[in-house]
Amino acid sequence: MSDAPDIPPQPPDQGNLPPQSPAGGSLAAGIVFGALALYAVYVLGTMARGPYAWSATFLAVPAPFIPIAVYLAVSIALAIRRSTARLGAGLLIGLGVFTLLGGGLCVAFLAQVPA
Repeated sequence: MSDAPDIPPQPPDQGNLPPQSPAGGSLAAGIVFGALALYAVYVLGTMARGPYAWSATFLAVPAPFIPIAVYLAVSIALAIRRSTARLGAGLLIGLGVFTLLGGGLCVAFLAQVPA
């Protein structure tokens, strides 16, 4: 037996790295806010009448894709930052929920249309 005291192992040297903060934001809030925001944009956009409707502008063809592109860019930017990573991930999951439920609703409405 040795008389040397037990010395706990030292963690490896981290160099000059700053301490890492935990990922921030709320995943559930991102999912709920993301899905509801996208539904609001598309329901209100399809209900619009007059000169402000999507179909009345020169952006009639790409107009439905512009909100998705902006939403995707913002959610990816939030997911990359460590302080808002969970919120960004929630927004990306919310996009999936929007697509899944929106596709189901669309098929349900199309199935009810008389041939």
